[in-house]
Amino acid sequence: MKSNLIVAFLLGGFTFSTFGTEMPKPKMDNASVNVQSIVLGSGCFWGPEKRYEAMTGVIDAESGYADGKGFKATYKNIISSQRRFDNNNYAEVVKVTYNANMLSTEKLLKAYFESHDPTQKNRQGNDVGTQYRSIILFENNEQKETAFSLKSEYQMLLQKSGYGDIQTKIKPLTRFYPAEEYHQNYLAKNPNGYCPDHSTGVTFDQASTEAVVDNSELTQGKHIVVLDSRSYCPYCEKFKSTVVNDYQGSIPLHYRYADQLKGLDIMSATWATPTIILIENGKEVKGFQGYMDRETFYKVLGAFKLGDSEAFDIAFQKGTERPFCKQYDIFKNTPDGVFVDKLSGAPLFDTKDRFNSGTGWLSFKYPVKNSVTYHKDLSHGMVRTEIRSKSSGIHLGHVFKKEGPNGTDRYCINATVLDFKKRS
Repeated sequence: MKSNLIVAFLLGGFTFSTFGTEMPKPKMDNASVNVQSIVLGSGCFWGPEKRYEAMTGVIDAESGYADGKGFKATYKNIISSQRRFDNNNYAEVVKVTYNANMLSTEKLLKAYFESHDPTQKNRQGNDVGTQYRSIILFENNEQKETAFSLKSEYQMLLQKSGYGDIQTKIKPLTRFYPAEEYHQNYLAKNPNGYCPDHSTGVTFDQASTEAVVDNSELTQGKHIVVLDSRSYCPYCEKFKSTVVNDYQGSIPLHYRYADQLKGLDIMSATWATPTIILIENGKEVKGFQGYMDRETFYKVLGAFKLGDSEAFDIAFQKGTERPFCKQYDIFKNTPDGVFVDKLSGAPLFDTKDRFNSGTGWLSFKYPVKNSVTYHKDLSHGMVRTEIRSKSSGIHLGHVFKKEGPNGTDRYCINATVLDFKKRS
């Protein structure tokens, strides 16, 4: 249902403008303009609207309703139980206005067919009802001929991959009704969620996409799998650019499409992008649908990597390891290298800045530049400055002013939340 598509992770007060602005419109002189419009239905209109807007040559994409009769075209009416299976119901559609000299009708419609499962009748995934039908409403003969030709071509490709008959209706447009304002640019207005990806994985250019994905590596040890979308998904791009863009952790991170999970034991539904799946020895341990922010990602990763351990308690509960602990003994005399965040892999402290404070905790004169953040800590009846990793947000320890050699500061750090990398 449409309600199922709203944010899997709603994180209060957490907002971004990464894709909250309009796509820039192409600048065109009159000689290069061949403006056409076509109306396309492929399930819920929120995701398709954003994907079409991202295509070069698209001037505008507007969510709306079409191909119904007998009642007023409003969202409330089309989703009512009375209309849900009514053949006279309106379809959720997107009116795509494009410069056909920059984006051909053929290229646009190929993207349309590939972006959903046209063999499903009156549904896309969990969205069930006549308003979710697959439909092309053309405005001229060239669009009509292209649509029928591509439908026949795609049908043969789908049959080779084991799919049934295409259910897409191809009809002339009679009238388009714009959807309510809150539906327009919906994904931009709701930046923390996921895009429903119901694509079959079958493409018109099969030669470039049929490469077999080898998942044998994922059957040994722990791995992070992120389900990506073949078409434009702003939540996927936001997750990549704001959460895992600098990930260097020891647990490998892999991107896959929903049809590239062969050989793995996956329990989660795979139609939402992004979906983050934690895998151990080829079997899913935990799955999370939708965009998650950096803090949530690293807490989830921390539970996966560290489990119920002292390291997890230190990292996320601001605990403190015992002085002269085992990890301290290992790290106090390591050769030339860098101590890194145990989760993100980001460099934090260099051995050249390490010194023996005699306290039983790793001590450094300085952190790696721009690697930590500082926070006031009033716990235990003291006023201290807490140190956290900038990349993952985990607790590292405290800094004490002028307690280091020659009046430098002393960064007192828990060894348990660090890994060590020898300098190459």
